[in-house]
Amino acid sequence: METSEIQDLAGRIRTEVAKAVIGQRDTVDLMLTALFSAGHILLEGPPGTAKTLLTQCFAAAIDLDFGRIQFTPDLMPGDVIGTNLFNFQTNEFSLTKGPIFTDILLADEINRTPPKTQAALLEAMQERKVTIDGKPHSLNDRFTVIATQNPIEQQGTYPLPEAQLDRFLFKHVLDYPSREEEVAIVTGHGNRTGMKTPAAFGVTAAVKADELARAIDAVSGIRINEDVVGYIVDLVRATRETPALETGASPRAASALAAASRAHAALDGRDYVIPDDVKLLATPALRHRVILSPAAEIEGRTTDETLEILIDQTPAPR
Repeated sequence: METSEIQDLAGRIRTEVAKAVIGQRDTVDLMLTALFSAGHILLEGPPGTAKTLLTQCFAAAIDLDFGRIQFTPDLMPGDVIGTNLFNFQTNEFSLTKGPIFTDILLADEINRTPPKTQAALLEAMQERKVTIDGKPHSLNDRFTVIATQNPIEQQGTYPLPEAQLDRFLFKHVLDYPSREEEVAIVTGHGNRTGMKTPAAFGVTAAVKADELARAIDAVSGIRINEDVVGYIVDLVRATRETPALETGASPRAASALAAASRAHAALDGRDYVIPDDVKLLATPALRHRVILSPAAEIEGRTTDETLEILIDQTPAPR
């Protein structure tokens, strides 16, 4: 598949999402980048910023199965992956599959459930399979998690474990819309208090599953030169060497950033990666994989500010 065809697929998805969601172009672009690089994405933002509606519309625009889990404090791992139940009629155990057996999974408010249940997603996100009573069960190759969470300062939330965070390709932070966008939102959505479904906005599947599979295969073949690979590695290693970060990013982060850069290049109509692809994606790809040092926190520095400094200071190939 040519990069122009990938751009066309992305354009069709954007068009469908825009029928219901006003603004959020950067968010949709990151979701597309994650989709075409077979990665997962975590959306963080205050309540009412369309995280759930955006995910529903994004899934509706693609001809894939969609599932949703509303994470709550009493949710158990078996509620996510499923369990074996004894059938008294056949005197045998039968598998009752959980909602994780889908293509695109909306993990809504993932930080409202304890870490034990959050960890039920670890194997699925990394290996696209789950183990129930010692027996592995494969998930679809297109299995993608789009998780939402409210800021950790919100009441009744649990921080995601570092191992869980590292499975996400991106962590994207949503902000409130501009005044113009908010006026358009109120104009279009202010006729009722409940949220409409994507179908009510006319959102339909614009991309077939086989088209998506071919696009993902094509993205994996996008060229990335050795000097750009070296730049990615230097950038990730810089997070481990700066005193401003107590914990830096892992080699997995470097591989994830390279895969995402390939997808971004394809979405930009190129069959090769340039340093600007890496620079644009570095912050959302790394912000959830690093931890500020106590000294940096006392100074009032943020993770994003620290990463921006490292991006500016790390020499990029010409």
